[in-house]
Amino acid sequence: LTGSPVTLKILQNWVPRVSHYFDKEHYTYVGHQIVIQESIEHFGAVVWPGALALSQYLESNQEQFNLKDKKVLEIGAGTGLLSIVACILGAHVTATDLPEVLDNLSYNISRNTQNLNMHKPEVRKLVWGEGLNEDFPVSTYHYDFILATDVVYHHGALEPLLATMVYFCKPGTVLLWANKFRFSTDYEFLEKVCNIFNTTILAEFPESNVKLLKATVRKN
Repeated sequence: LTGSPVTLKILQNWVPRVSHYFDKEHYTYVGHQIVIQESIEHFGAVVWPGALALSQYLESNQEQFNLKDKKVLEIGAGTGLLSIVACILGAHVTATDLPEVLDNLSYNISRNTQNLNMHKPEVRKLVWGEGLNEDFPVSTYHYDFILATDVVYHHGALEPLLATMVYFCKPGTVLLWANKFRFSTDYEFLEKVCNIFNTTILAEFPESNVKLLKATVRKN
């Protein structure tokens, strides 16, 4: 693991509203107000700190990570905030998650991008480690960036998640992964990522325990 990370703070980019809608959060990124509907039924339907951290980082580092006209895949997109930010930054975005999360994800993405003069984002089902060759054949799908935020926590799908990262990370692809690090399993997963990819730590958000990492395929 290389790099001398910058230490950052997650800015309060959401706009407090006196509102009777308890389930809607208002954020501002790249000059756009983004309204996110959260759902209490699913993990994937709440905005986690990793998404805020990476959205903020992409907004502030557009020269280093220029997403304009790039093909971007978000795995575990959840509420869609990060995919919406990537879309505003000009990317061709494919936001993916589990089937039960897709309705809320599609709703948030279409609602926040429908009037933008941008590439129309796509929402697709992706179960980590399952049907990758069938649904995303290598011959057709190549991504410039893979985005993943708060995908590592206490769940049983860490091996399939790693396999999914490996599958999509081709030469020339940059994986940007932001995660809250709390448990030994989180660090064990990080170690596996470091063993497979060239991994650099770009930023740390100590107040939120979030680390932001960049990973690329090792050249043989």
